This record gives sequence, structure tokens and C-alpha cells, in this order.
Amino acid sequence: MPTLALETLLVDSSGGPVCGVDEAGRGPWAGPVSAAAVILHPDDLPDGIDDSKVLTAERREALEIEIKARAVAWGVGFASVDEIAELNILHATGLAMCRAVEALSVSPVAALVDGNYRFKLPCEVQTVVGGDGLSLSIAAASILAKTARDRLMIEMDALYPGYGFASHKGYNAPAHQQALRELGPCPEHRRAWAPIKALLEG
Repeated sequence: MPTLALETLLVDSSGGPVCGVDEAGRGPWAGPVSAAAVILHPDDLPDGIDDSKVLTAERREALEIEIKARAVAWGVGFASVDEIAELNILHATGLAMCRAVEALSVSPVAALVDGNYRFKLPCEVQTVVGGDGLSLSIAAASILAKTARDRLMIEMDALYPGYGFASHKGYNAPAHQQALRELGPCPEHRRAWAPIKALLEG
């Protein structure tokens, strides 16, 4: 289970608040990429925070409420499909992370970021490979990023019916492939993605 060990070390060395940062939605065929930043209160931690991928949707939603109520600060940011097309997915992810950190009501001195890429953020950055399984702050951010994006994809399902966004959230799925063949892409599809190009050309 993740702990606050990395946060404690970084707070001691940086002398200020430390946030965890993670993203959701780098791989889907449709929809934005989202990111979240969270500064946890070490004396008021919700029970059960873990990597969002190992939690059920119901547990993520329950923890989202608790994290937002009990954290020192939290922020969520998105980068749109147009921004993904313009910047590429890596740099669009960095943009979403910047927006999440900038949305915090308390400015962090440093950030623990999941992965091995040192995104340019408005504070010191320390990367952590597998961070959502090691750092409670990153795990909390993974939950907020995932729930925020899932909620948006459910809204998009109503705007663009027939694709099944509410169920697969824009990821590759047989129903998604079939809908693309029958309906073609909607404005939220990442048309530069090779699988979509191949489907459309086929």
C-alpha cells in the first residue's frame, strides 16, 4: 500500500507543502487527458487510498468525496482533444498537470509526479516510477484524475450517443470500434491516433 514516506522526505528537504500529481486518459481514442494534484493532510488521511486502477468505480467515487473534503488542497486540470492534436499527448499531459497544480488553493514547493518524465510544473518536480502504488499523494491524485475524466466521458455519451463513452470511457473496445465504423468519428475522437486512422481508412 502507498505511504507518505516520499512526501515526508520531500517536505523535509524542500521546506514546504508537497503535492502528488497523476494523470488519466493518455491512451484512449477519444476525450481529453486529465490530471490532478493533491496535498494531503498527514493527520487526516482517508482510509483506503490506493492506485485508482486497483479500486472499483464505487470505491473511487467514495474516496473522491473524502479526499476533496479532507485534503489540504486539491486541483484538477484537463487538456482537450484539440490540444492533444496540437501539442502531442505527452505535452498535453504536462499542460493538464500544470493546470491541476495551478488550481491548488495552496501553492506547493514541490511535486511528486507519477512516471519517469520530468514535466515542467510551477514547482520543483520529483518523478516516481510506479508512484501511484508508492505515494499516497500520487494515489489520491490518480483517483481524482480518473473520476473527473470518467464523469466527463459520461457527459459526452449524452452529447455523442452511439459510441458507448459511458461504458468504455473512450478506450479501445469492440463496441467502440463498431461504432466508429458505423458512425465515423465525433469531435471528441483523437483522429491522429493510428488505430482510428486505420479504422477510418479501412
